[in-house]
Amino acid sequence: MEAVYLDHAATTPMVPEAVAALTEQLTRTGNASSLHGAGRAARRVVEESRERIAAALGAHPGEVVFTSGGTEADNLALKGLFWRARAADPRRTRVLASAVEHHAVLDPAQWLADHEGAQVEWLPVDERGRLRLDALADCLAQDPASVALVTVMAANNEVGTVQPVREVVALAHEHGIPVHVDAVQAAGHLGVDFAGWGVDALTVTAHKLGGPYGVGALLLRRELDATALLHGGGQERDVRSGTLDPPAIAAFAAALGVAEARRTAETARLEALRSRLVEQVARLVPDVRVNGDPDPAGRLPHIAHLSFPGCEGDSLLMLLDARQIACSTGSACSAGVPQASHVLLAMGRDEAEARSSLRFSLGHTSTEADVDRVLAEIGPAVERARAAGALSARRAVR
Repeated sequence: MEAVYLDHAATTPMVPEAVAALTEQLTRTGNASSLHGAGRAARRVVEESRERIAAALGAHPGEVVFTSGGTEADNLALKGLFWRARAADPRRTRVLASAVEHHAVLDPAQWLADHEGAQVEWLPVDERGRLRLDALADCLAQDPASVALVTVMAANNEVGTVQPVREVVALAHEHGIPVHVDAVQAAGHLGVDFAGWGVDALTVTAHKLGGPYGVGALLLRRELDATALLHGGGQERDVRSGTLDPPAIAAFAAALGVAEARRTAETARLEALRSRLVEQVARLVPDVRVNGDPDPAGRLPHIAHLSFPGCEGDSLLMLLDARQIACSTGSACSAGVPQASHVLLAMGRDEAEARSSLRFSLGHTSTEADVDRVLAEIGPAVERARAAGALSARRAVR
């Protein structure tokens, strides 16, 4: 029985083009900050990759700041922009963030509140997981001079709902407030356009695109400064110090190039697979609830987030894993933590429903056969999970 991998939203296998770019550069030596020939060759790899990444994301090459991945880029954006704003005007201590952000945004925002005197306001979402623009407008109108930044993800990593980024930018920029967007899950699936969206900072990472782990970028508008988290050689605009990784950066650029070149065709293919998966699961488990936006235009094409009443999501996940089907209960960064999904709770679901969900996320290796395997196994797995849940409930009553 072959393994089925349906957790591409956590990480996706490297594409051959990225593997080739990585391995080619791994045999070469040179620090991109060195002035000799080997250093200049490494620098050329970095800068050519920077140009390719910028072009794919609608940015200027000088706006691409390489990081170790999405978490570092999010931390740099939130902390760096907050510190910059507060230094310019001590009144600017408010941070506005949607309640469904990834923990790479939620946790640094909370850290700023706990350690730096930030006032973090969690903006509500509707039942589909989309930011309520009226709530954002109200928060901004209260005291715009006190807001340091607004942060909102381009698309949710759990339920796939696309956020109204352009509208958020328009509201915030009326008051001269910078906007950060976490586009980690969206890049390669949506047409990310840094300049067109008008955002001030944007996070991407390679391993969600078919590139390697450990490399990402913060796109930071040229006119905008951010206080550095890491101090040292000042390699990336004095915003991010550290020796650059030419092999990983080259692979990042290759993966993003492949994702963008294939995006239109791949979106249609993944949407068709997702639709079949959701429709047939609903036939097999009639009381299943599909989370997120039902309109394909309002969601990512590769994520199907389903709630199974009477099941514990963790139990269902392990039952499927025993049948060599890999999926997720939500964000991989909070996997194993026994708590309900903060995304579903923010969408108005109760705790039992928020704990009963699975995320199936498709990617470039996904096939019709993968969907068939899920459909063959999901019914029995749900029955066993419900039976286990009922037994536990009876024991608890005793």
